[in-house]
Amino acid sequence: MSKEAALTPGKGHAPEADAPVTEAGATSWKAEFSKGLLAENPALRQMLGLCPTLAVTTAVTNGIGMGLATTFVLVCSEVVVSLLRKVIPGSVRIPAFITIIASFVTLTMMLVKAYLPALDEALGIYLPLIVVNCIVLGRAEMFASKHGPALSALDGLGMGLGFTGSLVLMSAIRELLGAGTLLGFRVMPSFIEPMLIMITPAGGFAVLGVLIAISVWFERRGAEPEGRPAGEPSDTLCAACPLNCGVNDPNRVNCADGSLAEQLRRFEERVERGLAEKNDVGGDV
Repeated sequence: MSKEAALTPGKGHAPEADAPVTEAGATSWKAEFSKGLLAENPALRQMLGLCPTLAVTTAVTNGIGMGLATTFVLVCSEVVVSLLRKVIPGSVRIPAFITIIASFVTLTMMLVKAYLPALDEALGIYLPLIVVNCIVLGRAEMFASKHGPALSALDGLGMGLGFTGSLVLMSAIRELLGAGTLLGFRVMPSFIEPMLIMITPAGGFAVLGVLIAISVWFERRGAEPEGRPAGEPSDTLCAACPLNCGVNDPNRVNCADGSLAEQLRRFEERVERGLAEKNDVGGDV
């Protein structure tokens, strides 16, 4: 194999490396880190790790502890998997990934048990269950095994912080409404009775559903192109419309204005008007 072929991507087997830090590369690194915060948030957008999300979010301290523990395991396991991706045979990659993850989970458990015994008791079985958390194993398989250690560390950090943020937000809402406290300190007046349902599984599902709806709304709102007038139909909506009316059409109706029922009613009117005009043209011919 020639030296040129060995260094040319796709022609040799030279180890992959992270892209040089150029302006485009910095943008890519920023995107890899930020995607886990909202757009690909593990709990709110990918629906992963819901077992600890619903079980331990009755107090803010529990959410912080579980989130940071998962983040530590994510970052460390992704870096090690990335470094060993050329060594681990494909046929045993999943057992190898689980072994790597279990090593860091064991280390995390020992540290928490030694220095934070109260948190260890509060998290219970959910701390060792990080080993089989879909977030950790999924990122090792889908990302770390295909990218360099630097990008893998950023991916793990972004996903971990996004997961931690989801846990902390859920914990704060459930603790405040269900116990009237935050971080163990009472913040609600004593004459307001806590809603005990918020610290039950039903309350966890309710808060999770609301947060998912809010995250979807923020994502859709941010996806609208800049400079588009308020209420202007999106390109997707216009592309799906069979009438092909132009922006300067005096008879054009703004489909994106109003409620969903109003949009559907206007769309039906436009379709009927278009069919009627088509029939009139056919009759004249």
